[in-house]
Amino acid sequence: MSLFKNWRVNLVLAIILLFGAALVGRLVYLQIIQGEFYRALAQGQQGGFKMVKGQRGQIFFSNGEILATNIKKEDGTFQRSYPQNALAANIVGFVGGEDIGQYGVEGFYDKVLQGTEEFNNSNPSDVFYNGSDVFLTLDYSLQYRAQGLLKKAKENLKTEGGQIIVLDPNSGKILAWAEEPGFDPNKYFEVEDFSIFQNGASQKLFEPGSVLKPITMVSALDLDKITPNTTFVDKGSVKIGDRVIENYSKRVFGEVSMTQVLEKSINTGAVFVERKIGKSDFLKYLNRFGFFEPTGIDIQGEVFSENRELKKGYEFNFATAAFGQGIEITPLQLTKAFCAIANGGKLVKPYLVEKIVDAKNQIRETKPEISEEIISSSAISKLTAMMVSVVENGFAKAARIPGYYIAGKTGTAQIPWSALGIDKQGYSNKTWQSFIGFFPAFNPKFVVLIKLDNPQTNTAEYSAVPVFKEMAEYIIDYYALAPDYE
Repeated sequence: MSLFKNWRVNLVLAIILLFGAALVGRLVYLQIIQGEFYRALAQGQQGGFKMVKGQRGQIFFSNGEILATNIKKEDGTFQRSYPQNALAANIVGFVGGEDIGQYGVEGFYDKVLQGTEEFNNSNPSDVFYNGSDVFLTLDYSLQYRAQGLLKKAKENLKTEGGQIIVLDPNSGKILAWAEEPGFDPNKYFEVEDFSIFQNGASQKLFEPGSVLKPITMVSALDLDKITPNTTFVDKGSVKIGDRVIENYSKRVFGEVSMTQVLEKSINTGAVFVERKIGKSDFLKYLNRFGFFEPTGIDIQGEVFSENRELKKGYEFNFATAAFGQGIEITPLQLTKAFCAIANGGKLVKPYLVEKIVDAKNQIRETKPEISEEIISSSAISKLTAMMVSVVENGFAKAARIPGYYIAGKTGTAQIPWSALGIDKQGYSNKTWQSFIGFFPAFNPKFVVLIKLDNPQTNTAEYSAVPVFKEMAEYIIDYYALAPDYE
């Protein structure tokens, strides 16, 4: 019995030893004798399985013109290219060295535009790995014209910068957004002053000046505190505590109506209206028009001011805010507010991307975001007539276009030292000069803001207003708008 048991154990051990010897022999054969062959074979097979990243999505104007695309390099990788060079550069932004979108649309929609990385053995150029294409609301022709006008203003008026915004007040769609100075995104690495990459309309605050007077006026109209014909006697100045507020050039106008306050841009008249409104309600209306919050624009890096100094409640601060000094907003916030005046009293969210088309050709369209009525249509109607009178009879006569009613308002504001990067209280001699208008005035389809940084003129009447007229005339011709009257 013992011999039989040992025989079975020895047999099992022998089988194991034989199997082990065969396995070792096979490994020696594969790894040493045939090692080079199988190594080459494995490398050949693995070469087909590599990490492949799809192309970044393209960016288009609304008309289909390419704003950002990709160029294939000699190694099989792709380089971002901007065939329009400086056109809409501040809006599109650029792709940095690490293939990450920076500034503008490239930054805000980076994840949407990015291609995906996958192991791909069959087709390294498979389009299903590509990022989504983005179609902007910007109209190529309007954008080109707007940037041309800013360059012309720089040459003729020696401006230090500026913006032109054209907005559809009924939807919030941005049709043109020009910035000066600009840059070429193909050569972004050559720019030394990084502030040039920013959008002045959404990333830089300014004090709007008298373009804010219509907001003050419509607030009082909505509260039935005034009518367009309400009068007050202007003495050229108004004293608040130990400080004095004066009209431009210390002008004295005597007895004037509220319509004339807008026509002649009378600071003391704006203070009169603000006092009629009261501090609490004035803040409430400024908040309604969106001046204490971002617009929500789909572009990287939007800023806004909480205007804490104004909210402290000092009478002098409220008085100056009534005519647009001592309150900080962005040009885009201002344009958004005037859309509510143009469309009958509703806030719209401005947007830049009209639709997104993914690699499988699935389309996602942007739906306009429109608020409930923030101000009565009656107050809006009265203010519109007053703003038309500003263009027909006031300081904005240079904006008149025969056959069309234009509603608008000028603004000239001193630039505080702090906005110039200088640690000093008070205001410099430099100015922001602007004009905002909408047309056709009684059925508005366009809101246009012209903002110029320190043009070499005394007031916006001689700088921003003529630029507005050229832009408005181009829009009227481009869209073949029917005239309001013969």
